[in-house]
Amino acid sequence: MKYALVTGGSRGIGRAVCLALAKEGCAVLINYRSNEQAALEVKQQIENEGGVAELLPFDVSDNQSVDENITKWQDAHPEDYISILVNNAGIRKDAVMVFMQNEQWNDVLHTNLDSFFFVTRRVLKGMISKRYGRIINIASLSGIKGLAGQTNYSAAKAGLIGATKALAQEIGSRKITVNAVAPGFIATDMTQDLPEAELKKMIPAGRFGKAEEVADLVAFLASDKAAYITGEVVSINGGLYT
Repeated sequence: MKYALVTGGSRGIGRAVCLALAKEGCAVLINYRSNEQAALEVKQQIENEGGVAELLPFDVSDNQSVDENITKWQDAHPEDYISILVNNAGIRKDAVMVFMQNEQWNDVLHTNLDSFFFVTRRVLKGMISKRYGRIINIASLSGIKGLAGQTNYSAAKAGLIGATKALAQEIGSRKITVNAVAPGFIATDMTQDLPEAELKKMIPAGRFGKAEEVADLVAFLASDKAAYITGEVVSINGGLYT
């Protein structure tokens, strides 16, 4: 059985990804930081549909927490390894740069970019030794074109895209693929504070995307069918930006 770790898996896109990977037969490790109830609900839904899921709580921006909790899981599963990693956990703290506080900059960079390094480095050893792996990083339209009021978020997601391309070249010979998915406006609790009625007028498709649509793309990139796709950034934004 393939084990898939999804960071920030208790809500939004992460939740949808957990459900999609479970439907593909993966045992899903649902990571979360504090919302245990939401994570338990995802686990219960997966199990109700005949899937396998575990909770794996830790703070993705805390290197010690990442190492301790992934090591604990590995010690409890000596015959298994995490073959699919979806780096999804992220936060927004928007502000125009002239008024942006150090905390807003640092928190967004730590949670959205440092977490990629902490978690991926820890999981990568097993993939390399087994000569198989799928790493999918959830980037953003903001990291490709930039968005006003999001210099911190755009910087973090652009950094994630650069790291995706570099890592893909490092480990391609080990049959490990590394790709990024860059959603535009997706209807989740992370975007509920945005003026959807106004923003969707800018989108050729005329609507916000669904978390499930992003999850289906992630599930494909995590599958054996995507073995020759690596180092790519796949946009899913309804034609907003190409």
